[in-house]
Amino acid sequence: MAEKQTAGRNELGTFAPKFAELNDDVLFGDIWSRENQLSLRDRSLVTVTTLMAQGLTDSAFRFHLENAKKNGITREEIAEILTHAAFYAGWSKAWAAFRMAKEVWSEGIGNDAMAKHAASMVFPIGNPNNGFAQYFNGKSFLAPVSKEQVGIFNVTFEPGCRNNWHIHHARNGGGQILICVAGRGYYQEWDKPAQELRPGSVVNIPVGVKHWHGAAPDSWFSHLAVEVPGEEAFNEWLEEVNDIDYIQATKGETL
Repeated sequence: MAEKQTAGRNELGTFAPKFAELNDDVLFGDIWSRENQLSLRDRSLVTVTTLMAQGLTDSAFRFHLENAKKNGITREEIAEILTHAAFYAGWSKAWAAFRMAKEVWSEGIGNDAMAKHAASMVFPIGNPNNGFAQYFNGKSFLAPVSKEQVGIFNVTFEPGCRNNWHIHHARNGGGQILICVAGRGYYQEWDKPAQELRPGSVVNIPVGVKHWHGAAPDSWFSHLAVEVPGEEAFNEWLEEVNDIDYIQATKGETL
């Protein structure tokens, strides 16, 4: 189903209200909504090739490329569509179209992998872990599971992401438990070999132990971080796990 378009009114509502009305209500309203006559996918295909033929590879063209991707045109199909149209529209126009199409269809590769990882577990990925980003090498995400009685958080790491070396301290009690729920990762204590973690793996981390944990180089990774209650508990964040040490710890896997 075609989404309601408001770009015309947002950009030209007061300057050219009639044009805005025709753009939003007629072109993107009446025409695009006639899916019984032509599917959204096919309308995207026609629109992209028409704009390319005119050499209009601007922000409007990018919008329609993004729309085509959303309406089901794959990376392989857009490459074939633009290759076919190049013989009719012109080689230079095809080059310009390809540059933008490559950007649009490349953007989703990481997101698709992230979505697949999210679908493999019952816990949400959550939001970017901005509060602790300075202690992570790579992107991580945080989703609170429980904040009462015992703190439990689902921490998700993109491939290659790991946190810095750190130590859990407490005057009494304290420490942390990791429960792997999806993907593949590693846990390493100082002066010990790294342990590979897979769904179901459990790691008990006592206070005073220098360690790090994160994803394998080729896999997303999520674990529940269970905060063991303790008196005057806090984390001491230390140096990052550099690429050389990380590759050695993960048995020579490349980033």
